[in-house]
Amino acid sequence: MSDYEIQTKKAFTILAFGTRLPDDYSKIPAAKDAWWQTIEADGRWDQLKKSAANDLEFAINEAINGEMHYYSGVESETKLPESDSVRMVQFPAGEYLVIAGSADNEKDLFNQLEGAAFGNVLPKATDFAYVGGPNTSVKMGETGGSVNGEIWIPIVRK
Repeated sequence: MSDYEIQTKKAFTILAFGTRLPDDYSKIPAAKDAWWQTIEADGRWDQLKKSAANDLEFAINEAINGEMHYYSGVESETKLPESDSVRMVQFPAGEYLVIAGSADNEKDLFNQLEGAAFGNVLPKATDFAYVGGPNTSVKMGETGGSVNGEIWIPIVRK
């Protein structure tokens, strides 16, 4: 099992642009890559980063009304004009599964962390479970050419 910690976190909110993901799970990785390319190319990612309260960058997965959504966001108090693609994603206070990692780039980091959490740790967990709600991979910085970060998944004790 991957190394992990259980941490208690205060409630936090992420200002994010998002997109609906395809129902076909095999198409989700390509859809996430296309999403990042889109918001980087059209300037929305730069707009968000300018409003950020810190250097953390978030990639968020969330199910809404039976549909999977994916968001790119930052911690910010800024209000952006309402649209279908922008929202404030709220994370509850409580215990979170936290897995740290590093990779050559953000996309590889986010994929690696999701794989470790959902493919390794959560299926083998016996004393806690993920019961839904948003989860996020967080880029925390760069060291020696590697991108460092964590995945934060809200959990409940069994």
